[in-house]
Amino acid sequence: MICFAVLLGTSYTSFADFSIEGQFQGKSIYVQNPIDEDGFGYCINRITLNSEVIPVDVHASAFQIDLGEYNMKIGDDVVLLFEHEPGCRAKILNPEALRPKSTFVIQEIACTESGVLTWSTTEESGKLNFLVEQYKWNKWVVIGEVNGVGTSGLNVYTFNVVPHSGENTIRVSQIDNTSKKRTSQSITFKSTLIGTAKLSVSKEEKTISFLLDGVNTKTKYEIFDAYGNIVKKGYNATVDYSNLKPGVYHVNYDNKNDKIIVK
Repeated sequence: MICFAVLLGTSYTSFADFSIEGQFQGKSIYVQNPIDEDGFGYCINRITLNSEVIPVDVHASAFQIDLGEYNMKIGDDVVLLFEHEPGCRAKILNPEALRPKSTFVIQEIACTESGVLTWSTTEESGKLNFLVEQYKWNKWVVIGEVNGVGTSGLNVYTFNVVPHSGENTIRVSQIDNTSKKRTSQSITFKSTLIGTAKLSVSKEEKTISFLLDGVNTKTKYEIFDAYGNIVKKGYNATVDYSNLKPGVYHVNYDNKNDKIIVK
């Protein structure tokens, strides 16, 4: 993520600072450097990289910062601080150069019958969260997130999936600054839950119960109104629907879809 900050100096000679942060992606940073307010010289006075002053020639209307010259490795944290004259502001022309891209390569991915998902990666080039997705209710559903390590070596991850009955399909994915999703191959495993999931409605108690082989069983669920808005979601064996307005509602639970009519 790219962050900008502005700080006003309090010394006799007043300066202002702004910064840009991210991870090194092997690219240079290009800076547009306007003439200062008085018309003498240029806006930027000096630049620090991770708190160290770097020898960049700032006496030009535009220049580049070659981060590769400072022993940076792909995925290293970068904080560039620009000290500049008040009344002017330089412009970073390619801030996306510090935003990590999704480059992970899956080495192994597996899940036990009880839902312990593990996967290992190499070639990560920045810290991006992994989305854990489960295919159910005729769509891919994000069921959790795991922080990515972001380094190119071997990284190992674990996540506890809540299985539904029958066959489960799982994958992991990332979304980077391109807004496109990169996904792993999907894997399947058969859960230890036995029986067929069913939905039971008690109109007197205004509750919905989720049954597996006739036994109340906790499951993840979503309840939608007729317009597709989620009105309830969670993980439980019973849901109180007494506060729902009259109408038709669609219920996703276990690995099934159903509907109820509230009067």
